[in-house]
Parts: sequence; structure tokens; C-alpha cells
Amino acid sequence: MILSREGLEELIAAGHISAGTDVDLATSPLGAAVRSGAQKPDVSTVASFTNTMLNARLVSMPGSTSGKFIQDSVFPRLGIADKVAMKVTARGIESTNMLARGESDVALGPVSELVNLPGVDYVGELPAEYQLVQVFSASMLKGSNQQEEAKRLIAYLAAPSGAAAIRKAGMELISLRRSQVRP
Repeated sequence: MILSREGLEELIAAGHISAGTDVDLATSPLGAAVRSGAQKPDVSTVASFTNTMLNARLVSMPGSTSGKFIQDSVFPRLGIADKVAMKVTARGIESTNMLARGESDVALGPVSELVNLPGVDYVGELPAEYQLVQVFSASMLKGSNQQEEAKRLIAYLAAPSGAAAIRKAGMELISLRRSQVRP
């Protein structure tokens, strides 16, 4: 299982994860995407990001940690919370699917949820002043029938040899902070 550290902590607390198998793999900052072929707006500065949000017909984002952060922290701090039309979806893929269908003009979320998707073009990271870099982690579910395979996959992704796969997914490999899983 690979998901945000926040989501994994909930599963650990609920007793669904095999003890000692959680490994922090990578980080992913917040970014923006547009529909494939659309003009890519500048989101690299606070002013350009604000302008892009105000000019969007509809902004879509996931209802997870990243979307909540944008909705509850970024937009209010920018003073545009009541000026941006937004749709919060249950998952990032629903937000980007809306974008690909032309239902929204911009999708916001972790870069890992905005890259390598049909119908979507990644624009860039949000400004540093309004950034939330999330940690994504791997672990094994309790009772899994594929423990050895899972250990090998986690070890591969956590090692320098897995860095290319991690980068392709819009993330950066990080040092292990939890127990290391060995094949």
C-alpha cells in the first residue's frame, strides 16, 4: 500500500498495517494542471498564482489533506477564498478527470496526482509561500498473502535504484524515517 503519511497513520491506528513495515518513500509538493492543449498559466509567483485562480471558471481539487490545505489555508491567506469557484472531489483522480473533461479550468493537488494522466498537462509547483510538501509512504496490509513481494517492492522503491520510478510519478525520493524493509 502506498499513500500519504497522514492516510497511513489512520490505517496504522486502526490496526490494518503490519507492524514495522511502514517506510517513508518520497515527497510531493502541491502543483497545478490544466486540460491537455490549454494554455499553461504561470503559477510560480504569488501574484501569478492568485491571478490564475481568480480567472479560472472552476478550480478542482481533492478533498484530502492537500485540498483541505488549499481551501482552508492558501485561499484564505491570499484573500480569495470567497472569490474562487471550486469543486472539491473525494480523490485526486476525480479532480483531474473533471479537468480532462473540461469541467474545470485548473486542478490543484500533489504533483504526483497531476502528472502522467491522459487529458491533463502539468503546469508547475505552487509558490513556496503557499506550499505543502506531503510525504508518501509504503507499508504492508495485515494478513497480506504477498508479504515477500511487498517487501521487495518497498525495498526497491526506497533504494536509490527506485529514484527514477519515484521521479516519474512526480515525487522525490527521501531518506527513510521509519523501519527499513528488506527483501
